[in-house]
Amino acid sequence: MQLSNYLFFTTDCDQALAFYAQCGLGHVVEILRYGVDGMPVRNEAMRGKVMHAKFQGPALHFYASDNDDAEPMRGSAHLLAMDDRDSTRELFHALSAGGTITTPLGIQPWGDYYGKLTDRFGVQWMLNCAE
Repeated sequence: MQLSNYLFFTTDCDQALAFYAQCGLGHVVEILRYGVDGMPVRNEAMRGKVMHAKFQGPALHFYASDNDDAEPMRGSAHLLAMDDRDSTRELFHALSAGGTITTPLGIQPWGDYYGKLTDRFGVQWMLNCAE
């Protein structure tokens, strides 16, 4: 058994995945689009949008798609266990561009270097470095 996150966007999945790649998290390794290569399309406005994508990096993977009936993301976050403070700071800064920092990056009461943010696409990220 393996647990994986599946992110639902309304129409900006391509932009979100490109942003995550730009941040250095990884890249898209699989993608299917509505109405392309025999894939169904129930709403013409969704033609060409992401039906299913797999995003993979050195130590992470998740899935994502566009859904015109998607609910806003809430109640879940990606927790990234980081190896050092410099990479934690760099990734936190990159992911927070255009988003909202909810817990500033810093030493927390439990002793770890941690911060939380919601990126420009509504996805919550928690970065924790136990160094």
